[in-house]
Amino acid sequence: MERMLRLMQYLSGNTTQTMDQMAKDLCMSKRTIFRYFDTFKKAGFTITRVGESIYQMTSHPSNAPDLENLVYFTEEESIVLARLIENLNNTNSMKGSLKKKLAAVVDCTSLADYMSSRSYSSIIGTLEQAIKGHKQVKLTHYSSSNSNKAKDYVIEPFAFTLEYADVWAYDLNAKANKMFKLTRMEEVTLSGDWEHEDKHEAKTIDAFRMSGDGHPIEHVKLRMTTRAKNLLVEEFPVTSRQVSKGQRCWYWEGDVNAYEGVGRFVMGLAREISIEEGDGLKEWLAEEGRKAAEKFGK
Repeated sequence: MERMLRLMQYLSGNTTQTMDQMAKDLCMSKRTIFRYFDTFKKAGFTITRVGESIYQMTSHPSNAPDLENLVYFTEEESIVLARLIENLNNTNSMKGSLKKKLAAVVDCTSLADYMSSRSYSSIIGTLEQAIKGHKQVKLTHYSSSNSNKAKDYVIEPFAFTLEYADVWAYDLNAKANKMFKLTRMEEVTLSGDWEHEDKHEAKTIDAFRMSGDGHPIEHVKLRMTTRAKNLLVEEFPVTSRQVSKGQRCWYWEGDVNAYEGVGRFVMGLAREISIEEGDGLKEWLAEEGRKAAEKFGK
């Protein structure tokens, strides 16, 4: 049943998984997948071949619930459900089976990291307490990418990002609002009460998790191969809302707050991505390429 739900998720979403990929991911033979196809068709669903060894569920019975709502969870929804399951008493016989079933219908790296880490669960719980109780917290040995050092911080957390990957907080030392990544937190402990609530301000995050100054700097449109598109939505799940299919290609289009996020992604797949809109991004990439050539060139 769990594998059937995963198969329905693949077929009813925007995925372009081939038959070989689905068979490998679901640990089932192609014969079994085709047998499930027959089961779906008998139930009134339509399975259509949309590419070489690529299939999608293009329609379903009018009296059937929407498949995406039935078997698809966003990354945020998945982590919230995982948190609720984790809070069950360890003596509850359903706890283990619920975790397995959630993992079976969700393909999400952040969820896997969350469910395998009790300390991560504790960090989210402490930060949630601080936000609700208007408390400061101390981050012990937070790994800062700016200083390349593990430092201690005293912050006033006030909002999680959509994917529960980061928290917005007022940094008492820097006297500024910053976004702190939960995966870089080693230990979080409650401290005193908020003192700077009037300065709390969460900036807008773009699809590549960049805040910049909180305002878009450019509208970008990327033309991608199927591989690039798959890597995009796997690494940055929010982008899936802005992905569309073209003729033998895929497009992503949206506003960005900084060039670093989208730029790093494009540079890593330069042969599989072209920029249809975004002159500023092209200039940024050209400059970064020049710097790289100077550093690594002969």
